[in-house]
Amino acid sequence: MFSKILVVCVGNICRSPTGERKLQALLPNKTIDSAGIASAKSGLVGKPADDMAIQVSSENGLDLQGHQSKQLTAQMCAEFDLILVMEKGHIDAVCSIAPAARGKTMLFGQWLGQKEIPDPYKQSREAFDFAFELIDRAAEAWAGKL
Repeated sequence: MFSKILVVCVGNICRSPTGERKLQALLPNKTIDSAGIASAKSGLVGKPADDMAIQVSSENGLDLQGHQSKQLTAQMCAEFDLILVMEKGHIDAVCSIAPAARGKTMLFGQWLGQKEIPDPYKQSREAFDFAFELIDRAAEAWAGKL
């Protein structure tokens, strides 16, 4: 049913690349990508994943090397079957880019009691560890449902 999954956050350098790579590891037969709601506005398009996100992911067996930030577009939203966002406010942001995506946009933390995954960008190592742990648990839960 859901063969193409898009993971979305704000800048596409911390949470969504981590979620993308975790889901790819768990669901190798599905097409999984990621993008940012404000990658272009933040000047992040083409940038690699955040150094701390790379480090925390690597220490947990996940490789973010080679990732490049992408801006979310209406075309991307149309191409994917399921769009997973990190915060409730991101649902509205996705829908402002692509109104038709409303019915297929859900929280990445949906199966953790609709938990939001806070942005660790420019925060402490602990913030990155916390975000990674939530992303890891949420991805496992999604893999169980998909």
